[in-house]
Amino acid sequence: MRKAYISTLGCKVNQYESASFETGFEEKGLAITHDVGDADLIVINTCAVTSKASAQSRQEIRKAARLNQRAEIVITGCHAHLLKDDLQTLTGIDANRIVVVANDRKDSLVANLIEKPASVSGFASNQISRSQDVCHLPVKKFGNRTRAYLRVQDGCDSYCSYCIVPYARGHSRSLHKAAVLRQAKTYAEAGHREIVITGIHVGNYGNDLDETTDIATLIETLCRETPSVRYRLSSIEPLEISEKLLTLMQELGNFMPHLHIPLQSGDDEILARMNRRYTRKQFISVLKSCNTMVPHAAIGIDVMVGFPGESQKHYSNTRNLLEQINCTYLHVFPFSKRPGTQASEMRNQVNSQEKQQRVLELRSLGKQKQSLFCRSHIGTAREVLVEKERTKGGQLKGFTDNYIPVRLDGEDRLMNSVITARLQQFINGVVTAHIVTKS
Repeated sequence: MRKAYISTLGCKVNQYESASFETGFEEKGLAITHDVGDADLIVINTCAVTSKASAQSRQEIRKAARLNQRAEIVITGCHAHLLKDDLQTLTGIDANRIVVVANDRKDSLVANLIEKPASVSGFASNQISRSQDVCHLPVKKFGNRTRAYLRVQDGCDSYCSYCIVPYARGHSRSLHKAAVLRQAKTYAEAGHREIVITGIHVGNYGNDLDETTDIATLIETLCRETPSVRYRLSSIEPLEISEKLLTLMQELGNFMPHLHIPLQSGDDEILARMNRRYTRKQFISVLKSCNTMVPHAAIGIDVMVGFPGESQKHYSNTRNLLEQINCTYLHVFPFSKRPGTQASEMRNQVNSQEKQQRVLELRSLGKQKQSLFCRSHIGTAREVLVEKERTKGGQLKGFTDNYIPVRLDGEDRLMNSVITARLQQFINGVVTAHIVTKS
């Protein structure tokens, strides 16, 4: 039996798409191997969100070619879209072994490779921005995980000045609601208890379909049609958090009270240079609405420091905003020059030492925020989805509905089930709990 090896770098969308490749290969009679040296076919689903991600993608390609000198190597994902000219730099690899598949051709990747292997000369990257439909990539099962990702949207029309993704993923395109619902039901039948709704610009879902379809109505339909499944949003832009979305989070027991929101900067001048389409004041207003309507919700914030021209005053405005708002955790990262973006050409680049100092300061603040949130729930009872593997210390583990990581004692039969647990103690970023009821 022929074997396929799949390596995935980057975002949840890539992880979903790789799961679809796995489904497709198995349906065509290939076995999936986790040993690259044992594979007859290698697929590398690359990332290009930062220069570092592109470098890691190239490194993964070289590593695969070195460890397996006979298999065909298929390169797809965002770095692959930007890769055609870059192939010449992949020294030591026979170009005849390499097949490059653009993002908008992923739906035919498996069939084309099995039935009529392509070649690098067939690369069609220039067509992606013209694609009107999102590739439909069905998945039978998302590995052995409790939590599965469901990509409902692809592409982005925002063109933030630091971001290469719109050039690699094309315009925003939504998967039709019926196809989303079919995938959700497939996951439910496969035993997945939680689905994370993901995409490149999730909050833009439905804008290309009809006036009655948006992310809130999609989630409402999913929650009502598959009540045994918990739903969680991967990330959503601040101005796309509607009153309806928050109301659903209040009222639907299987729509998890958890929001991950990209702020990037708390300074209006930097936000404008980033081409972000909101102000500091608007962001604060959105956060207050979230806190008021869903007071126990976990709220994660993305923050970028060291954007070109970010002075100490600009940074202080960001820090002051983060100190002011009520949020749960921070995802802090330094600005990285990405060739092909507007920001890479901007003057007044911030030096690495200054960026790193700001990262450390905000990550420390993020730990304080997380500790405060977790400690505020000690003594309360929350629903916990128990995962399918134990900790190294032998305890069960899982996340509450509002995304607090917990550890607790219990039997294996509780894995992949939702229980009610009382939170006891917060230690080293994790909450210990004991079981109250089992579902």
